Amino acid sequence: MLKDWNGLEKPEAQELDERLKAARAKLAVQQMQIKEHKLPVFVLFEGWGAAGKGSVLGKVILNIDPRFFKVFTMDIPTEEEKRKPFLYRYFVKIPEAGKFCFLDSGWMDEITRDCLHEDLSDKEYKKRIDSVKRFERQLTDNGYLVMKFFFHISQKEQQKRLKGLEEDENTSWRVSENDMWQNMHYEKCLKAYDRYLNDTNVSTSPWYIVDAKSKKWAQLQVLETLVSGIDTALQNRSIAVPLLQNVFPMEKMPKLSEISLDKSLTPEEYKKELNELQARLGVLHNELYRRKIPVVIAYEGWDAAGKGGNIKRITGALDPRGYEVQPIASPEPHEKARHYLWRFWNRLPKTGHITIFDRTWYGRVMVERLEGFCSENDWQRAYNEINEFEKELSDWGAILIKFWVQIDKEVQLQRFTDRQNTPEKQWKITEEDWRNREKWDYYETAVNEMMKKTSTTFAPWHVLESNDKKYARIKALKIVIQEIEKKLQL
Repeated sequence: MLKDWNGLEKPEAQELDERLKAARAKLAVQQMQIKEHKLPVFVLFEGWGAAGKGSVLGKVILNIDPRFFKVFTMDIPTEEEKRKPFLYRYFVKIPEAGKFCFLDSGWMDEITRDCLHEDLSDKEYKKRIDSVKRFERQLTDNGYLVMKFFFHISQKEQQKRLKGLEEDENTSWRVSENDMWQNMHYEKCLKAYDRYLNDTNVSTSPWYIVDAKSKKWAQLQVLETLVSGIDTALQNRSIAVPLLQNVFPMEKMPKLSEISLDKSLTPEEYKKELNELQARLGVLHNELYRRKIPVVIAYEGWDAAGKGGNIKRITGALDPRGYEVQPIASPEPHEKARHYLWRFWNRLPKTGHITIFDRTWYGRVMVERLEGFCSENDWQRAYNEINEFEKELSDWGAILIKFWVQIDKEVQLQRFTDRQNTPEKQWKITEEDWRNREKWDYYETAVNEMMKKTSTTFAPWHVLESNDKKYARIKALKIVIQEIEKKLQL
């Protein structure tokens, strides 16, 4: 893209000023339309060091209400960020609906820098490219406008700018070692950037190459491209997104009605196994921490199925400094205003730690589907998006364990009645629980489809037969231990 790129024809000074004025005025109007139509706009500025990304960014945001945008300068990842998945620090910065987010450098800079300094193998590079393409596509599929700009200058122009910055004591700090390295290895960098731009240039989030030799001309290119992109996105808001076919290997799952719940343990068996398994899990937790392996345990299941007690028996074996339980309720307004997976990306553990989710991202294809909180296209599309999310966790090196806690309708009624008639348990039962029970058959259909479409080989579902809670607790502990030992190769 860069090697064969000749740039656009730069207008005369007067025309340039007039077009700049018109583009700024247009953007000032569009910010209110963006707010009204709840369009989130994610703008990525990449390019050569000293190409003027920061100064252009400063001019672009001048005409936007500061309440409606955020700017982030993405430097090399911190030690804390390195203990999260690669996409974590970018996903958590996506804007709310109706707002802008501007990134000064981002995932392109991180990937190409790692390649250029040989910190990333070709295999890992291709993996990251797949991750980036999925990330950008998920955003655009969920109504985001993703605009990507690459600021391009020649080696000679970059050298001149770096020298000018270095000679002024007020600007010398802006010249980094990486900028100087870039200029010295310009052709090598050009090749890496060209490869990346070609690998990630797709119709839904294309790259725009900015001729950055003149700062005013660069401003105009960005502003006119941005306002044009916003106009197109506002016009296309109602277009449904095509559903993608699953590309991941799957494991066959039985229907819930085919699972026998006639399984139980005696009190003596339960006590003996519980003590042994918790002791083993405690030892494994220390090993996980030492080897910096993250664990994500996801719980879904019927109301009153025993998820809380099951979780308690797992956490009872763990060092409290090394795990966190995330109870997931209805999304808060700031969570609803973003991609539905945003709140789960925010809650991921760092390496060596365990996060247990009590309810999960699967709400999209159960509660949100059945209660009409999202469109049919949204929840149908979510199966593939969830598989992609879990693939990111798997590729990161996480142990991902998914439990469905299963009971029958009669046992649920017994437990609901017990909760309602026992004062200290009444907080556990709500009107919503009774309403959901009336939709049992609909939920069962949704769960069967969910498990069929999301039980991948890298993140299969495990059903816990929980008519006998004690049996389900022991089974869960055994599965957690088995998955950890498999990862640790013990």
